[in-house]
Amino acid sequence: MSRFRYIPRATPKLTHDEMYALVRWPIITEKATMISEHRQVTFRVPLDADKRSVKAAVEGLFKVKVTAVNTLRVMGKEKRTRGRIGTRSDYKKAIVTLAEGSKIDVTTGV
Repeated sequence: MSRFRYIPRATPKLTHDEMYALVRWPIITEKATMISEHRQVTFRVPLDADKRSVKAAVEGLFKVKVTAVNTLRVMGKEKRTRGRIGTRSDYKKAIVTLAEGSKIDVTTGV
C-alpha cells in the first residue's frame, strides 16, 4: 500500500456575485462553436481562477452537471498602432465539458 493517500478537496462555496465574477462571458468563435457539438462550452475567466471554482460557478449559475474543466492561459499579443508598440492583456479561458443530457445555450442571457 502506498504511503500517500488521496484527500479529495472540498468544492468551494460561492455566492452569486462570486459566480458572476468567475464566469465573465462566453467565448463565441468558430472553434468554440465546433466543440459545442461535443457538449463543451468555452468561457473567459479571471487569471487567478482555478478549475474547482469554475466548475462550482458554472453548476450554480446554469443548473447543469459539469464533468470536466480545462483551463488555458492566453498570452496577450503585441500590437502596433501608429508606430507605437502596445501589448494586449493576458487572459484565461475555461473549456467546460457538460454531462450527458446537460446543455447551455450561450446565445440567451442567464
